[in-house]
Amino acid sequence: MGSKIEQLIDDIEIYIDNCKAVPLSKSNIVVNKEQMDEYLHELRMSTPDEIKRYQKIISNKEAILNDARSKAEALINEATIHTNKLISEHEIMQQAYAQANEVVTSATYQAQQILDTATMEANSVRSAAMQYMDDILNYLENLIVNASNNAVSNYENLLSGLNQYKDVIQSNRAELHPVEEDELSNVVLDNSETEEE
Repeated sequence: MGSKIEQLIDDIEIYIDNCKAVPLSKSNIVVNKEQMDEYLHELRMSTPDEIKRYQKIISNKEAILNDARSKAEALINEATIHTNKLISEHEIMQQAYAQANEVVTSATYQAQQILDTATMEANSVRSAAMQYMDDILNYLENLIVNASNNAVSNYENLLSGLNQYKDVIQSNRAELHPVEEDELSNVVLDNSETEEE
């Protein structure tokens, strides 16, 4: 099951796919600002929960390390008990001492291996969680930039279209009143004749 952020991103993509296209445009769409603001608000509210989720995953690193330490201590305790038993027997003192050293060395080596493996696994989980969050945030950033660019482009297209309609309307109005222009030119001619006399 995907995260809440992934579900919201899917919802936004479905919403964008279902938006109406701007007339005479293949790439521009009409977006309901309130609906888009609601989606973005939900994303902002969900992001902290997602980050907490991945912080919990990262905090499991400590649990893995603690478990490794417990196992290492158990091995060392077992080795110490075994060593004490061997040393307590006088007949085989030298042999017990050598064996005890081997057991302690082996237990220390195994404990270090467990700690190293646990550290690598915890770092891997942390790195994967951080990369996942970075990918989601990068996707959201690109989505918002594209939405902003589309909004600016739509606004400019709207202004351009309105200016074209205005020019057509002014031209049509001028064609409706050609008599007024003829009368104006006659008045100018009459005035010039009067001045010549």
